[in-house]
Formats: sequence, structure tokens, C-alpha cells
Amino acid sequence: MANTELERHLRMSLWVAKEILPHESRIRGWFRRNRISPEDTDELLQEAYCRLATIDAFEAIASPPAYFFSIARNLLAKKLRRPQVVSIESFSEIDSTIQFDNDDMEDAAHLRHASAKLRGLIAGLPDRCRRIVELRKIEGWSQKEIASHLGITEKAVEKQVWLGVRAIREAWERKARPGNMAAERLERVVP
Repeated sequence: MANTELERHLRMSLWVAKEILPHESRIRGWFRRNRISPEDTDELLQEAYCRLATIDAFEAIASPPAYFFSIARNLLAKKLRRPQVVSIESFSEIDSTIQFDNDDMEDAAHLRHASAKLRGLIAGLPDRCRRIVELRKIEGWSQKEIASHLGITEKAVEKQVWLGVRAIREAWERKARPGNMAAERLERVVP
């Protein structure tokens, strides 16, 4: 290995230790809040470090923690796409904060399409159920806050969220099956 290559590896190691490692716990916390398993978190972070290691001009990155976080979010977005069942909590946050490089434009288009599909499914819910699902899953309100705001019981909020998420999941799976018409309407399973 050439001396300059060894120096580059040393500079990168010091840069990662100074600029990235102090922020890893925040990224792990974000994954945890979005219900990503510790094993998946480790896998995503390892892949993010591998991607970071391939960057030649790492010292020119203006905001290393934000850049590393965007790599991790992009990897999570790819992981969420694979199983075709999307966590509403993770998806809404990713959709609102993710920024893609030119290399990831195809992924961005797919993610935005899936986000629009999810929002369409939510819009197809009955009004009361839709509003409760939006408050709980997108805006992050607690069941208690929603119950107080709407003048209903927490149990009613819990049931509406459960019914809404179930209806969305079933509609998503129906549309993902071959042969289903894209124009098929979401069944109104919630009274």
C-alpha cells in the first residue's frame, strides 16, 4: 500500500472518529424511535460506514453528521421498499426529510410514488378514521391528545387507528398483487 494511501486511511479514520462517531447514538435513536430492530440498525450503520469509506473527498463534506445520516436514511428507504409493507411512522418522516443525490433519483422516484400511494390510501379512509390515523401516525399525537381534542375515549382512538392501519395494509397488499386494477377503491371497513 502506498504511503499516500496509508495517510488517506489514517486521515479518514481520524475524521470518522471526530465527525461521525459522536453522532452515531442520535442516528441509532432515530432508528429506534422508528421501530427499526437493533440488528437492522447495526446492519444499516455498517453499510453506511462502508459507503462513507468509498468517498474520496470526504474532508470536503460540509456537514459530515447530516451527510452520514442521509446515507443511513437512504439505506433505510431501500430496506423499507423491499418487503412491500411500509411502516407509516417511518415512511412519513423519511418522505419529509430525505434528500437524494443524482445517483439515487430512481430510488427517490420510487419512494415518492410509494408515499403518494400511501397518502392516497389514507385519504380513502372514512373521515373520522382518516383524521385519527393522520393525527396519530403522521403528526405523532398521543392517543390521549387525540381523545381530548376530538372528545372521544382513548379506546375509541386506539380502535380507529387499528382499523385504519389494517385497512391501509390490506389495500396496499391488494394493489401489490398482480392482476389488480390500480383504480380499485379502498374498502370502507371502518364505521
